[in-house]
Amino acid sequence: MCCFSGPVEHVSGTSIYTRGSPRGGQLLVYEMNVAAREPVAMVLPLPVPMGTGEGAVRFINLERAPKFFAHMRDGFVVMTRGSFGDVGAPQLAVHDVGAFEASFVPRIVDFDRLDSRFRLPRQAWDALPAYADWGFAVFKLKSVSSEPRPVHPMAFEFPRRDPTQLFFPTVHVHDGRVHRRAGFDHALYCQTRAVVPDAVWTRSERETHVFMEESAFELGLVDAQAHCFKRTLVGKLPNEDTWAADG
Repeated sequence: MCCFSGPVEHVSGTSIYTRGSPRGGQLLVYEMNVAAREPVAMVLPLPVPMGTGEGAVRFINLERAPKFFAHMRDGFVVMTRGSFGDVGAPQLAVHDVGAFEASFVPRIVDFDRLDSRFRLPRQAWDALPAYADWGFAVFKLKSVSSEPRPVHPMAFEFPRRDPTQLFFPTVHVHDGRVHRRAGFDHALYCQTRAVVPDAVWTRSERETHVFMEESAFELGLVDAQAHCFKRTLVGKLPNEDTWAADG
């Protein structure tokens, strides 16, 4: 689910990578091109276990790996020829993550502990009852531009509710409303313990150590000795999140 706290001029080129972490959680890397005239935050709902505390998400600075997805795409070249405010409660921790400020919001009610500019309208959550007991990663760009520009990817690790599934936040809320169908321009990548996630996924030609940069392994994001899988979502599609089997 990719939600913005306010209007955006342009969103395109979304790439998402994920795999299970050695600690039993899920690693997720997210990149997109975005343009906005006013400061906005991106909100990513996360299927965390109920009762997860606000210190449970580990944010990862990818300033050292700005070309993470450029290298990830290289693995499929052959195959594809086919600051937050306080509102009456203790302020949520703000993490400096390169080009972003990031916070983890444990429950929907905790959005009151963020600056009001970086919350979604209440009616948006009313239209998304499935997220009522989820947590939320919130990223705010330190500087905005009315023209699309590349920034390094966002990355974090979160405890997952279901260790047999990998979660991709692909629901769209770009104008404060939840539409039944939405325009997609997404490339999804994963490493999974399943032999093949399903028939719509393509396996990389080689293991990731052949095409990924060293920092991806140093940060613990990518398994160097495993293949990667890719799926593309393009065009007007049902507005829903995406899952892949993991084991």
